[in-house]
Amino acid sequence: MKIAATKDNRALVIVADRAYDVTGALPLPPARHGGPWLPLFEEEMIDSFLDSLQLDQFEQVDLASTPLAAPIARPGKIIAAPVNYIDHKIEMSEQKTIAEYGVFLKANTSVIGEGDTVEIPYHDKRTDQEGELAVVIGRGGRHISREDALDHVFGYTASLDMTVRSTEDRSTRKSYDTFTPIGPWIVRTDELPDAGNLALQSHVDGELRQDTNTSELIFDVPQLIAYASSVMTLCPGDVIVTGTPAGVGPIKDGSPVSVTIEGIGTLSVVASASNAIAYADRPGAQVLIETTK
Repeated sequence: MKIAATKDNRALVIVADRAYDVTGALPLPPARHGGPWLPLFEEEMIDSFLDSLQLDQFEQVDLASTPLAAPIARPGKIIAAPVNYIDHKIEMSEQKTIAEYGVFLKANTSVIGEGDTVEIPYHDKRTDQEGELAVVIGRGGRHISREDALDHVFGYTASLDMTVRSTEDRSTRKSYDTFTPIGPWIVRTDELPDAGNLALQSHVDGELRQDTNTSELIFDVPQLIAYASSVMTLCPGDVIVTGTPAGVGPIKDGSPVSVTIEGIGTLSVVASASNAIAYADRPGAQVLIETTK
């Protein structure tokens, strides 16, 4: 089973390529910014609701003609894994991996969905694509063991962790609005019980940029959940983006960008530099110049 959200805030359930509009049966109203599914995650009602559905009672919709939104538009938090593939460590000339760096947080307002636009902030600094597997937490907790970790997963989706190559810390460089596309839907664990061996590819301007398998992760999904929950309490609806492999590179105005993950599907967005400014013109840049004189 998959769950999706539409741009007009409807809730879809997808089984065997058939999509059903279940919005009218939701036990809680859609969140203003989080979309139709977020309240059910927050109240830990998502599994019981989905398990109770009799889908033949609901109207089918044509997915091909239905614009989709991010399945969770405002996760409680987005936890991100830096340098979680060895080939990316080599590519970036990094001295450390996630084992030394730990995880970092991205702003939840950076989330967009299928077909949306990534806004490039600076015309003189690179913005790169990073295709990643994303994990959606269904059952929260603290100090979750590796052995129990997958019991806390609701499902999986695809993500693009967009990144400005500048001097700020990771959380800043990756938290611009539009910098966390996720989607096109969430695949529940009844359909995808284990994401430990999935092909992942990213394309930019039709060119294959990244080509790996999630079996190459340094911290796999259970280890990531165990580690992250040792630092912070995980809550239903939180999203963990698991890190990117080698092949990151710049995007430009008009670039189509996509990530395809086996068992999940393809998430596609487009880049725009229509509002880009010079890096030196960013707010606060003059203060930096004055303090370094």
